[in-house]
Amino acid sequence: MRALISVSDKTGVVDFARELSALGWEIISTSGTMKMLKDAGIPVTSVSEVTGFPEICDGRVKTLHPKIHGALLARRDIPDHMRQLAENGIETIDLVCVNLYPFRETIAKPDVTMEDAIEHIDIGGPSMVRSAAKNWESVTIVVNPEDYKTVLDEIKATGNTTRQTRLKLSAKAYTHTAEYDMAIAAYMRKQAGLDERLFLEFKEKQPLRYGENPHQSAKFYASMEPVPFSLATATQLSGKELSYNNIQDANAALNIVREFDEPFAVGLKHMNPCGAAVGKDILDAWKKTFEGDKVSIYGGIVAFNREVTLELAKELWHIFLEIIMAPSFAPEAVEFFKEHKKNTRVIVVDMDKSKMPKTMKQFTYVNGGCLYQDQDLEIKPLTPDMAVTDLKPAAGQIDDLTFAWKMVKHVKSNAIVVAKNQMLYGVGAGQMNRVGSAEIALKEAAATLKAEAAEAAGKELTAEEADAAIKNSGLVMGSDAFFPFDDCVKVANEYGVKAIVQPGGSIRDEDSIKAANEDGIAMLFTGERHFKH
Repeated sequence: MRALISVSDKTGVVDFARELSALGWEIISTSGTMKMLKDAGIPVTSVSEVTGFPEICDGRVKTLHPKIHGALLARRDIPDHMRQLAENGIETIDLVCVNLYPFRETIAKPDVTMEDAIEHIDIGGPSMVRSAAKNWESVTIVVNPEDYKTVLDEIKATGNTTRQTRLKLSAKAYTHTAEYDMAIAAYMRKQAGLDERLFLEFKEKQPLRYGENPHQSAKFYASMEPVPFSLATATQLSGKELSYNNIQDANAALNIVREFDEPFAVGLKHMNPCGAAVGKDILDAWKKTFEGDKVSIYGGIVAFNREVTLELAKELWHIFLEIIMAPSFAPEAVEFFKEHKKNTRVIVVDMDKSKMPKTMKQFTYVNGGCLYQDQDLEIKPLTPDMAVTDLKPAAGQIDDLTFAWKMVKHVKSNAIVVAKNQMLYGVGAGQMNRVGSAEIALKEAAATLKAEAAEAAGKELTAEEADAAIKNSGLVMGSDAFFPFDDCVKVANEYGVKAIVQPGGSIRDEDSIKAANEDGIAMLFTGERHFKH
C-alpha cells in the first residue's frame, strides 16, 4: 500500500506518516513535507523517484505526471486499467494526504502583491485531490488533519479505510477544492476589473423543526469565520432545541447587547426590545429592564453582558422566558435552571468585543436576487454641541440620550424610544408614520411612570397627580430618522420629554427646532440615520 503525503498545513502530519509507515505503508512525498518526514526518521520516497522526472519550473511542476495520476485514477475493478498500469510500470497509490497552498492567508496580508498571490495558487495539489476523490471507491483522500485519527483507526482495524469513510472524505475533498477555487476566482476577478461574483460559504449547524411557520422547512447554517455575539458558536447548556424564530430574536438581542460596556440587560420580543437598562450591577440592570415592561417580556428572551448569578436566576424564575443568554453562568445558576426552568434555553455566548471585526456583511434575499450591505456597527458619540436648540442637554441627559440612541438603532423603523435613567420606558416600532410610533412609545412610558409614582406614594394616584408624574418625569426620546413634521416634538412635550436625539435632515427641521425651543426641549441632531427595516 502506498500513500502520497504533501501538505501545507503540517499539523500532526509527522505522527500520521509515522503510524502509516509502521503499518507497512510506503510513503511518497515532495519538497518541504518530505524533508520534515525524513528529519523525523520516517522512510520517504520522493515523487521524482516515482516519476523518473525532476521537479521543474521552481517546483510548479512535480506531481503532474501519469505515474501519479494514473496511480490514482485507475479503476481497480477494470482489468484493462490495471493492465495499462502494469505495461507502463505504474504502481497504484491508495491514500493521498494533501492540503493546499495558503492562498486565503496570503491575500489577507495588507502588503500582498499580485505576483505573490499568483505563486500561492496551487495546481498540483488540487489535481491530486480531485483525482483521488474521483476514485474514492479505491483511494482514500485526506485534506484535513482532523481526519487522521479516523483513517488510522480503520487501517489498524481492517488494513484499509471503509467505503463509507472514503465517500465522506471524497465529499470533504471536493468541498476543500471548491472553497479554494472560489477564493481564487473572487481575487482574480477583482484584479481583472470584472463584475463581482458573490460566493457564500456556510456550513450546516443544525436542521430546524420548521421555519417562521410550521409549514415552512428550515435549517441553521454557520459562517466559516466565527465572530463574537453569535448563536452559531454559542453553547446551549439546557432547554429545548432552538427554533427559527428563536434564532432570529436571539440574534437581535445580541446585537443590542453588543452596544453596551456597562452592566446591561435587554428583554426582546418579535425582533424588538421590550425592556432594557443599564444598572449598577447586572441584577440591578435586570430589575430595571423588567420594570420597563412587565407584560411584553412574557414569552420573550433576555440577554445579559455579565455572568448570570444564582441570585439573578431566582429573579428570572417566575417569568416564562424562551431564552436566557449571557457570557457565562454560575454553576449553581445552571443547576437552578435545569431544575426549575427545564424548557428554557440557557445559552453561553462569546461576548468578547476585542474579537469583533471592523466590518461585517449583511445579506437580505429578495425574489431572484439578494441585497448586500455592511452591518450598522458604528454609532456616533453624543455631545452637547450637537444641540440645534437654544437649550443644551445637561450631563445626565447626555447619558440618557446616548442610551436611547443606542436602543433606537435596533428597533424596527419607524422607530421611537423613550428612556430615563438609562432605562427603556417605551418603544414605538414599525409604524407607517413616525408620530404613530411616538404616541405608542409615550403612552407605554406613561403607564410605567404612573405605576412607579403610585408605588412610591403607596396609593392610587388622582388624575392630576398622575399627570404631574408624567410631566415632571424628565424623559428623553430617540428617533432613528428625522422628524418630517413638528408633530413628534409636540406630542413629546405632552408627555414631559425634556430632550430629544434624532438625525436631522428634514426640509422641515426648522419647524421641529422651533417647537422644541417653545416647549423648553433640548434637541440634538447627529447627522446619522439608523433605519432598520
